Amino acid sequence: MNHEEQPRPRPTAGVFMIIGIIIVWAALIASVSDTVTRWPGLVQLNFYIVAGVVWILPLRPILRWSETGRWRADPPKP
Repeated sequence: MNHEEQPRPRPTAGVFMIIGIIIVWAALIASVSDTVTRWPGLVQLNFYIVAGVVWILPLRPILRWSETGRWRADPPKP
């Protein structure tokens, strides 16, 4: 008997959540770009470096949830 594995919905939902975060974050950064362009060049550079990294922070819990079904990691065992 051939049992094909059914696709799990969590990984697919996780992908859509990540895409949603990217879209919302990009729109937010684009909405403040007029203000940021008035700043000195080095300040703009730092802003865009930080903005380019900060969106990654919520990805770890989403990836964990999509794989395990839990938002937080298990506490370390003594």
